Amino acid sequence: MIEKEKLKLTEEWDKTFEKSDRVDHRKVTFVNRYGITLSADFYLPAGGGNGLPGIAVCGPFGAVKEQCSGLYAQTMAERGFAALAFDPSFTGESGGSPRYMASPDINTEDFMAAVDFLSLCGRVDPDRIGIIGICGWGGMAINAAALDTRVKATAAMTMYDMTRVNARGYFDSEDSKEQRYAKKAAMCAQRLEDLKNGEYRPGGGVVDPLPDDAPYFVRDYYDYYKTERGYHKRSLNSNNGWNVVGCESFINQPILKYSNEIRGAVLLVHGDRAHSCYFSRDAYADMIKDSKYADNKELMIIPGASHTDLYDGGKDKVIPFDKLEGFFRENLR
Repeated sequence: MIEKEKLKLTEEWDKTFEKSDRVDHRKVTFVNRYGITLSADFYLPAGGGNGLPGIAVCGPFGAVKEQCSGLYAQTMAERGFAALAFDPSFTGESGGSPRYMASPDINTEDFMAAVDFLSLCGRVDPDRIGIIGICGWGGMAINAAALDTRVKATAAMTMYDMTRVNARGYFDSEDSKEQRYAKKAAMCAQRLEDLKNGEYRPGGGVVDPLPDDAPYFVRDYYDYYKTERGYHKRSLNSNNGWNVVGCESFINQPILKYSNEIRGAVLLVHGDRAHSCYFSRDAYADMIKDSKYADNKELMIIPGASHTDLYDGGKDKVIPFDKLEGFFRENLR
């Protein structure tokens, strides 16, 4: 028998966005195939009935469901979808120990477990399920879509390939055998220090205070995670971040290898001012290369939008929700 961990769930509304009176909302839990119990917010159109198209939402990498993923889920529920925003394993209100670890495999499984939940919840048509991944979870969503044949449509918003950035550094500036070896050696040394100390050393979230010479994308992150705009007490990026060894396995486990075998529809959305835009451009090119399934793949570039503008819309409200609604309605028919 599959048993759930007992989780401590916050019942009051503690999101970084306002509650909509056009949706019904409740907390739910479900178990992934590793036995980790995940916590989620389930958003349904008010009085929406059964047989709805369903969408699972997660991200950004190091955020919680009370931030961006919840905003996306609530907005899609306003537009007629059953939407599930969940905390990944080891983070937020979800289970899993030790805390603040990440895994390409387990986190891909988290998306698949969310699809399990939607398929069996009684409110969703199991043949009409899609997923949305934001930032580092955009890459996870693509990986899940390559593995999970039940996923009919995938949107990757302001995507990061976390395996690429861990193995090669930002803009591939650390893409050498020597630099990768140094990273791995440092991780291995840190493992022993953590065991000696009896606890895992946190890597630190978004830098605070912000240095005067911080790169523009660090300022971008600070403006979201460290200010009233997006700060949340359970968010890793808003506080002490992942463990130093939390993302160790990302270095040699590329997640996008079979993306050109995805048969379902995929929409990648990025801002042209985002430092991370190269991830989506390259992922799209790889996805359609030598693929029999290229016709339902699309790359949408939003002029003037930064990386975090696609977290909450930014000052110009640039998240293309009309586009997302049309994309999922067309592909979840």
